[in-house]
Parts: sequence; structure tokens; C-alpha cells
Amino acid sequence: MLAGKWAAQQFYFRYLLPSRFLHGKIIGVCVKLWDGIRFKLNSVSNSGLWIRLPTFLEIEGNTLEGVFRKRLTRFSAKVEVGGKIVECFLPNPGRLSELLSHGAKVVLKEVFANGRKTVYDIVGVYHGGTVVSVDSRLPNRLVYEALKNGDLPEFAGYKEIKPEQRYGRAKFDFLLEGFRLKPCLLEVKSCTLMRDGIAMFPDAPTERGARHALELAKALRDGYRAAVLFVVQRDDAHVFKPNDDLDPKFGRTLRMAAKDGVEVYAYTASFTGRRLVLG
Repeated sequence: MLAGKWAAQQFYFRYLLPSRFLHGKIIGVCVKLWDGIRFKLNSVSNSGLWIRLPTFLEIEGNTLEGVFRKRLTRFSAKVEVGGKIVECFLPNPGRLSELLSHGAKVVLKEVFANGRKTVYDIVGVYHGGTVVSVDSRLPNRLVYEALKNGDLPEFAGYKEIKPEQRYGRAKFDFLLEGFRLKPCLLEVKSCTLMRDGIAMFPDAPTERGARHALELAKALRDGYRAAVLFVVQRDDAHVFKPNDDLDPKFGRTLRMAAKDGVEVYAYTASFTGRRLVLG
């Protein structure tokens, strides 16, 4: 019954809501009012009777839980594991202050590699009834898999995916190419911050983020298609917007770029502790 109910909900959104809500056209309205970008739905078949399995990443290696104690540097923290305090690698340079509070329950991944000082990566944090993925390396990989699988309808038709492509003063995550399609520069951003159901980026000032938006706008004038995709690494957010209070420059730059034609998308990604699932 659950699958049938979900299929029915997908059918409702696919056929009864205006198509602009599914295909991202609502972004233009949100740029003016900036109430926020509504999240995308998983794709469905033309008949609306079945659902394609979404793209996901499986966490490799053993996972276990610990208790967060103290952040040491941008990329390291103290965590209590089995009654002992150990240093762990934190694969996220963001502040994460709303997540990494003393006593927070975290998900750790065991990593054994030559030259490493630590045995564990902090990959998730329990927060407000959900598990938030905090590994900022994963969104790029997740989007890459989704592009290969055809799970991002906004980029349908692009068959060649070139990672890490430089344009102007910036390096972008992907250059997409397809038959009779404009080459598309795509930048992926990791987002974990949420307040009152609103996901926000960034959680620390980002000159790099503003530079990406400026260069994407320039690429449009050179004949490229340009887009930025925010992957919100939690499933309890409903709307995305830039964090103007923290970094007003980024918010202004993103809006100007969107007004010029840069496409802005936001997808949620649910995290189970073992698997990160897009949409």
C-alpha cells in the first residue's frame, strides 16, 4: 500500500500541478520574490504507474555511532566511541554549528589507510529526528551518478560528462555535452544548514561561491548553458534560499546570475546512515 500511495502522490504532482513546478521554471519567480526554491520530485514514468529507483550512494566500510565532544580544526573533531575519546576526520569545512554540538550523536565510518592519523570519518549527525549527511564529498559523486543514470530531467540529453572543468577564474564540477545541445557548465553545492524547514547556503562566508556565480553568468554570454545545483543533505527541508544574513554578497550574486539566465536547482538527499539517496 505504501508504494501504491507514493505512486499516487507522484501521479498527482506529475499531472495536476502546473509543469513549471516540475521543470524548475518556478525559479524565475523565486528570484524576484525569493520565497525559496521548492524541491524537485523523483521522476515517474509517462503512465504515472511506476517509479524509477532514485540514484543513491552506498557508504563503504563499517559504520558505527559515537558522541560528538569537540571540534578541533576545520577537518578534525573529538568523538567518544565505546567510552574512549578519539580524534576523527571531518570531511566538511563548513561551520556545522547547528549540528555539531557537544553530546550530539554522530555516524562514523571506519577507514583504514596508510598515512592516516585517524580511523574514523564523521559522515552523519542525528538532528531533529533525521540523520544529516555531513560528508561534503558526496554530493558531487551523487550528482555524477544521477547524470549517468538520467535521473536529473533538467539535464536530459547530455551524454558526455566531464568532471572538473575550468572556465575563466573558476573550476566547475561538470561540463556536460550532448548532440545539438549547448555545452552546460554545472556547479554542485553541498548544503546542510536548515532553519524552520528552510535549507540555506552557505553556513560560512564563501568568496568561492560568489565567484562561481559570476563566472557562470559570463559563460552564458559565451554561448554556454550554466547551472548550479544545491544538494541538501537531509530530507526534512522543504524550501531552499541563500543565507543572506550570513553572506549577503553570495545571495546578491546568485540572484543577479539567475536573473541573467543561470539556472538554479535544489534537491534533497535522504541519509540512512548507510545510504545517501537523491530526491
